[in-house]
Amino acid sequence: MEPLQIVWFKRDLRVVDHQPLLEASRRGAVLPLAVVEPELWRQADASQRQWDFCAESLEELRRALAELGQPLVVRVGAVEQVLERARRSFGVAGLWSHEETGNGWTYARDRRVASWARRHGIPWLEIPQFGVVRRLASRDGWARRWEERMAEPVLPPPPALQPLRDLDPGALPTAAALDLAPDPCRARQPGGRRAALALLESFLGGRGARYHRELSSPLTAFRSCSRLSPHLAWGTLSLREVVQASRLRPQRGRALRGFEERLHWHCHFIQKLEDQPDLEFRELHPLTAGLRVSDPQRLAAWAEGRTGLPFVDACMRALIASGWINFRMRAMLMSVASYHLWLPWRESGLHLARLFVDYEPGIHWSQCQMQSGTTGINTIRVYNPIKQGQDHDPEGVFLRRWLPELSAVPAVHLHEPWTMAPALQERIGCVLGVHYPLPIVSPVVAAREARERIWARRRELGFAELADAIQERHGSRRSGLKASGGGRRRRRQQGATAEGSTDQLMLDLG
Repeated sequence: MEPLQIVWFKRDLRVVDHQPLLEASRRGAVLPLAVVEPELWRQADASQRQWDFCAESLEELRRALAELGQPLVVRVGAVEQVLERARRSFGVAGLWSHEETGNGWTYARDRRVASWARRHGIPWLEIPQFGVVRRLASRDGWARRWEERMAEPVLPPPPALQPLRDLDPGALPTAAALDLAPDPCRARQPGGRRAALALLESFLGGRGARYHRELSSPLTAFRSCSRLSPHLAWGTLSLREVVQASRLRPQRGRALRGFEERLHWHCHFIQKLEDQPDLEFRELHPLTAGLRVSDPQRLAAWAEGRTGLPFVDACMRALIASGWINFRMRAMLMSVASYHLWLPWRESGLHLARLFVDYEPGIHWSQCQMQSGTTGINTIRVYNPIKQGQDHDPEGVFLRRWLPELSAVPAVHLHEPWTMAPALQERIGCVLGVHYPLPIVSPVVAAREARERIWARRRELGFAELADAIQERHGSRRSGLKASGGGRRRRRQQGATAEGSTDQLMLDLG
């Protein structure tokens, strides 16, 4: 057998608009390879719900590649060991993949793979799949480059792949074989490109007509949001496909323009992690380190949806059941954990990462830090969980669905059940502290104390100067804010942000 071109599929599980696959096919026989890495799935941000979505997408990818002539080959183990076995068995003429901005573990793994390729004189050609720019020197001109990439033609699949005879395609391991903790997610979205294309068509064809009006409330967001975020995270669709499909609609309107804006912010946030990989683990602004302390009891109550704050608990339980919640509720969940419960952002962020089927490290960790006030350059927004519930679920429909223990509570008390008299609690069979928890904190008092703590830290000597440097490196150029000079005091006093509207926090693309 002649040396093969290996196409390594990671979070790009499709054959359409897959430049590495197309380019490799033009150079000889292709081995399409997916490596299931047990160590990756043992990381603290991984979960069974994510693997189940990934596995479904891999199965569909295998069928799509088989129709081209060569099915996907799956191996389990460390990538560099799998590649070395391939090199010794039949030779490797080239290694192809998309660039990946993943978590810290994948970053370290990619460095090992690069070292292996250099050692054996094998070219590793990594091709961008988003608008993220590797080794970016300056944010200036970044938006223009994003537009240029999104305007490139959507590439077709290769016309055919040469069959590789006597090569076992391998089986996908089960979640149990990967040692993943049981993680029932009964309303999880199915993986695979067919599901992605159906969602895209239904969203652009009418389901998203009120996207701009209905994405904020969990009552309407499950239907009116695109729900494409897990497919973009796992690459069953390319971002370019979605941008161009949206722009082809003759009557785009405000809804699709707002949606496209979020596609742009998708890459803006991933670029932060690409430029500074340690922001997954360390506070972006060093003077915000050490603000909070661990509290296992508070963390568990928040993570399980039993804080005694009804709208917070309902959102968490919906997320546990579905693997998805809309952007504003993600922001609220992180805000409550960070401010009201004063929990370290990394601890609460890991729990959310495991729950999100659409977990995208670049977006997730950038915005966990934004919501916890550790970037130094973003608005400090302490969500009021009572007001959020009253604004976005005024009749309590969403709340009663996910908190059946409160189903008999009168509407006037539903968002603040602790306002019920003890006699009423007894009469309706919802005694606080028995059937539903008492609030873990006073929302008003906890919010006030959090604001005082965070602003005291921001007023410390040297904080603003460091924030200016962070703004220069990571801030959007579209806001028009300058990095220093007269704007510094205004930013510090008003909490101005270089990331645009606070409604873009906890971006999940719908």
